[in-house]
Amino acid sequence: MNPSSLVIPVLLAAVAVYGTGRRVDVYGALSRGAEEGLGMLMRIVPALVGLLTAVSMFRASGAMEWFAGLCSPVLEWLGIPPETAPLMLIRPVSGSGALAVGTDLMAAYGPDSYIGRVAAVMLGSTETTFYTIAVYYGSAGIIKTRHTIPAALTADFVGFIASAFAVRLFFGT
Repeated sequence: MNPSSLVIPVLLAAVAVYGTGRRVDVYGALSRGAEEGLGMLMRIVPALVGLLTAVSMFRASGAMEWFAGLCSPVLEWLGIPPETAPLMLIRPVSGSGALAVGTDLMAAYGPDSYIGRVAAVMLGSTETTFYTIAVYYGSAGIIKTRHTIPAALTADFVGFIASAFAVRLFFGT
């Protein structure tokens, strides 16, 4: 038996013993926490379903490829490989979709290629903006995002540019 497999059970037992020693109703606290978690899940699920449906429709319609082709000249001017355009379009919306696009790029060009490295750095240095906003704002009950979306998308865009620059700086093209 691997000792690391005991970490979680020992941690849970230690918390239960500590709570009991402090005269806390451990089971009641666990039940209240689970109830609050389910309530939060019910507030978040509708936004996530809508978001994932929109991403699937965007990819299936062919609009993503068309829009990526439209952005290619600007991306080349910025020093970003145009092949990463689908990744840049899908990353702010869906982490799993972006991972699938990144996997496709690495399969087509190789993980050690310039495009593969840029895709990997983009995946690691940008955020799934709309997913994060849907989860956190949905759980807090915030409806008006005000400046959050423009600021977050600007940060993503800067992250995309910086990713290509960093790969060129450290690895060349």
